[in-house]
Amino acid sequence: MQEVIKSIIDDNRKYIENGVLPEYIPELKKAKKDALGMSIVTLDGEEYHGGDYQYKFTIQSISKVISLLLALEEKGEAYVFDRVGMEPTGDPFNSMVKLETVMPSKPFNPMINAGAIAISSMIEGRSSTGKVEKLLAFFRQITGNPALTINENVYLSEKRTGDRNRAMAYFMKDVGVIEKDVEGSLDVYFKQCSIEVTTKDIARIGAFLANDGIDLKTGKVLVDKKYIKIAKTFMFTCGMYNASGEFAINVGIPAKSGVGGGILATVPGQMGIGILGPSLDQKGNSVAGVQMIKDLSEKYKLSVF
Repeated sequence: MQEVIKSIIDDNRKYIENGVLPEYIPELKKAKKDALGMSIVTLDGEEYHGGDYQYKFTIQSISKVISLLLALEEKGEAYVFDRVGMEPTGDPFNSMVKLETVMPSKPFNPMINAGAIAISSMIEGRSSTGKVEKLLAFFRQITGNPALTINENVYLSEKRTGDRNRAMAYFMKDVGVIEKDVEGSLDVYFKQCSIEVTTKDIARIGAFLANDGIDLKTGKVLVDKKYIKIAKTFMFTCGMYNASGEFAINVGIPAKSGVGGGILATVPGQMGIGILGPSLDQKGNSVAGVQMIKDLSEKYKLSVF
């Protein structure tokens, strides 16, 4: 497996130059554009790594999967999906056009920014700080990495430049989707996106999802299986932004990308996959990372279809 990972990374370096670093979050422009890494964690507990798997990057939209699980555990399906929909949008992840034009007025799904901000507002806690600590503890538990922390520079950069997210949040407050303090909810969202990880952490999250919410080391059920099913379905239908359909056809497994260059993928009952490639395509997905996971899926026939 180590040799396969190395070969896939080497074969796909050529795609890096086809992408760019994101500019709308200034701190992300400082990333190493040619970084490329992969980790695989099997349900037998075996771990395989290659390339820049120790390179730290911020989790960004991959965090939406975990915040959704926590909100479902705390609030239940009825509450969550009364305020956030279950359908793909076909629009960019930061689009706000359908918030007002489609009724009832609520985000289409939890994987777009509007939906994820609404989900972050649902997490229980007396303060935004308490909510973030709860989320961070949840991430640490799932990854088995007690050292996970927030990149303060990225967080502050996101907060300074997050006017579109702020506009969506205040609109959702106006129509009753967000019930809590808007700025506090945004703070939770910006901080969860700024959690710093490696491909190993991402692959462990993928293995946790592949194992239906059961901790690989302890055998403890951390999340109800039905909520894991919901999260994986959203990853499949909405996880790769408005390239999700193409990814489903070409790769065929649940995945979630982030503009930090990461891709989380899960093969139910088999493994979790973590990818890093900060150079992004026009839709916000790692340009080389998508090709890497496509090659892996083809080689091992991972598609669920």
